[in-house]
Amino acid sequence: MHGNSAHDIFFPDFSVKQTRPQIKDGSARGKDLFRFKRGLHALETLKDVSHLVLFHHLDVADPASVDSLANFIKSEFGKLDILINNAGIGGLVIKDNDLVPQVLFKSRELSDDVIEKAGIVQTFELAEECLQINYYGAKRTSKALLPLLQLSESPRIVNVSSSLGKLECVSNEWAEGILGDAENLTEERVDEVLNGFLKDIKERCLERKGWPKVLGAYIISKAAMNAYTRIVAKKYPTICINSVCPGYVKTDITANTGLLTAEEGAASAVKIALLSNASSDLFYSQNEVSSF
Repeated sequence: MHGNSAHDIFFPDFSVKQTRPQIKDGSARGKDLFRFKRGLHALETLKDVSHLVLFHHLDVADPASVDSLANFIKSEFGKLDILINNAGIGGLVIKDNDLVPQVLFKSRELSDDVIEKAGIVQTFELAEECLQINYYGAKRTSKALLPLLQLSESPRIVNVSSSLGKLECVSNEWAEGILGDAENLTEERVDEVLNGFLKDIKERCLERKGWPKVLGAYIISKAAMNAYTRIVAKKYPTICINSVCPGYVKTDITANTGLLTAEEGAASAVKIALLSNASSDLFYSQNEVSSF
């Protein structure tokens, strides 16, 4: 998202890889067509509220795609004022949509019977993809665009996170200790946590090692994103960077069971991005500052 004195220029991120937590029939080509049509609708809507709307394809899991966006922004505008990292997937399959709210809000209390009834599937491959998109994708995009953000007079980064990524939800004490040690956080230490989680899910010992029984990949990915927010805030004090939980929003990732519309969910991220004299290194629960 880029703005200058003459125009407000928006880059809709509808082409960023985002998928439902449920199994859906249909080829990849069909899904791409659906996203394309949804993207065209978004473009038409945004044209009513901005002088100029531009689209550029972005897949945060593809380094070449991220570099292409960075080169496009550099050649067209020379700088970037605001980046909102919003791409995310759930990291599991939930076959029963009616049980999605229960899984999201009571994940630590779910019995094996409820897990089976919900048709929850958690695999190494799903977890790895979740970490690659939710954390490494946001990190990759931020790093590619940081040089352009540094050219702005008021650079902002907003990482769309989740209350599930708060440290209190990281049940593995070792991981919580590392991610909660703000003074000593490094990208390497975050990688250590993520690699440890992937190792344990591959060996099918998550519960024994104290990781979340359900939604582990999503929880850890968002906790890692919050940690990265703190790392970047410390390394780049001239850039205002914060994390935000937009609330329970009706999106693909919640199987549209949320209480807020997508527009209402986006409002908090946009508001934080546009705050005057904003502080950095914060976690927002919608519009209120909360703890990491």
